[in-house]
Amino acid sequence: MAIQNIKKELDLIPDRPGVYIFRNRSGRVIYVGKAVSLPNRLRSYFQPGGLSERIRKMTEEAARLEYIITDTEAEALVLECNLIKENRPKYNIQLKDDKSYPYIRVTAEEFPRVMMTRNLVRDGSRYFGPYPNVGAVKETMDFLRKLFSFRTCSERKLAPRSRTCLNGQIKQCMGPCVGNVSLEKYQEMIEQLVLFLEGRTNEVEKRLSQQMKDAAERLDFEEAARLRNQLDAVNKLHEQQRVAQATGPDQDFLAVGSYLDDVCVVILRARGGNVVAKEHYFLTGAEGLPEGEVLSSFIKRYYHRGREIPSAILTSAQVDEADLLTSWLTDQKGKRVRIRFPKRGRGKELVGMALENASVIAEQHYRSSLKNKEKGIALVLDLQEALGLDKPPARLECIDISHLGGQETVGSLVCFTDGQPDKKGYRHYRIKAEVCGDDYAAIQEAVKRRLSNSAKNNLPDLLLIDGGKGQLNSALKALRQIDAPHLNLASLAEEEEEIYLPGRSEPLVLPRNHPGLHLLQRARDEAHRFALTYQKKLRQRRMKASVLRQVPGVGKKRQEALLRHFGSLKRIRKASIDELATVPGMNRKVAEELKQVLS
Repeated sequence: MAIQNIKKELDLIPDRPGVYIFRNRSGRVIYVGKAVSLPNRLRSYFQPGGLSERIRKMTEEAARLEYIITDTEAEALVLECNLIKENRPKYNIQLKDDKSYPYIRVTAEEFPRVMMTRNLVRDGSRYFGPYPNVGAVKETMDFLRKLFSFRTCSERKLAPRSRTCLNGQIKQCMGPCVGNVSLEKYQEMIEQLVLFLEGRTNEVEKRLSQQMKDAAERLDFEEAARLRNQLDAVNKLHEQQRVAQATGPDQDFLAVGSYLDDVCVVILRARGGNVVAKEHYFLTGAEGLPEGEVLSSFIKRYYHRGREIPSAILTSAQVDEADLLTSWLTDQKGKRVRIRFPKRGRGKELVGMALENASVIAEQHYRSSLKNKEKGIALVLDLQEALGLDKPPARLECIDISHLGGQETVGSLVCFTDGQPDKKGYRHYRIKAEVCGDDYAAIQEAVKRRLSNSAKNNLPDLLLIDGGKGQLNSALKALRQIDAPHLNLASLAEEEEEIYLPGRSEPLVLPRNHPGLHLLQRARDEAHRFALTYQKKLRQRRMKASVLRQVPGVGKKRQEALLRHFGSLKRIRKASIDELATVPGMNRKVAEELKQVLS
């Protein structure tokens, strides 16, 4: 149904809370919204004027409307978050780097372990983060290992051992497996570690100081010395962290800054009265929108699905739907959460600090992007001149074929816009089995699929093929077979970096330092990397499935459910029978058989 016809259906939509979904002609979700009254909210899209440029473009592209009724607006909010996270609609405000961030996990075991993870599982474990990158987690973990002697072995339930491991021998593990430490003392150490990760270093200092005094009074000078070293390390870190004093023990300070079309949100995380971390995120689709709307959308995206929720969120503007978001966050955390706009005091100062950082980062990002774009355009113009093209190849696409001994042949397509990678245009192609190992046939299939009727939007100004003259001729043959529109074609042979062009018997050889050649090489290398990544993923999936297929009763659906739940074959192996049985579609009998095979 075209957008013009959607208006006719509004009278049939019940006046209830819910979520509405706009799809384009190909069925892709392009926008998700929620409403306390579905028909009233949807009618607003047909009022003359008042629509932002972003929403106006969405209504022009929309071809179909769907909706899901809920009992309450709060339920609609949760559903909206889930659908946006799952579908990443192009017209919703999104975090540019909303990827799977690393966390530190403290397991809910008798003798807890501490590890890095990207998967948040509701098993009673405590999670800390997210951290900006893996390096930050590793740095923190290294410090924790020196400060707290927690176990790093993989066993969920410790079995008694006769001798300790290497970590135990070098005093980096308390050795619970050999009875070197009581359960009470080990758990006390874990609680100190948790306080440390929460930023409550003052409490850690007090506990360590008291334990050191107690050990000295017992004349246990070795233990007292160990505790003294821990205390010194915590004191040193505490001094480094004393950046700014916050107004409460558990707060996040959020501010939106912008520079022209670039919008940035900065978060200052305060724990235990100290600002302990700063994060920033760039947003798409937020240009020109009111600050309160941007903050509302960001809060929904950021605190969805397991991120640490503070007791208070202080913002640089009044947040839209603040009462509803407060209720939702309170339910998520299990404790009261407040969202407020501070007008005075230390809270206002720290929000101001976040705002200043956001504005500076947004401007820097814009200027950096502009500089890169200018460089990219220069490369494009150099390439146009070198290849004798009728117009600049502003949109350059490259196709590469990869296989492993003739098996698992895949095609990759990468896109460069104005000389810069444009990942929205990246595509994978799983090549049909009958042409596996035949590079020429695989190229023909990939070219045809790229130029199929459903993919003819945004045709490239130049289509580059990884290979020599034979690969170029294969691409030309594909174009003739599907009667495709005229395209500029070229191929790049890796060994001598020769460029083959249609109608030329001899290759074009550019100087190795030619900027246009560098752009072609970047596109070729990126396509190769993208193909290998996909191939590796398929290979790992096949290997996992082959192991799981050995178990009677574990079909394709159960394989997918197990891998989706645990994330890897290694985690499935480590899981207990009870944990395996709780996976949707599994039962205890099959779980027991699976455990036996994997063991």
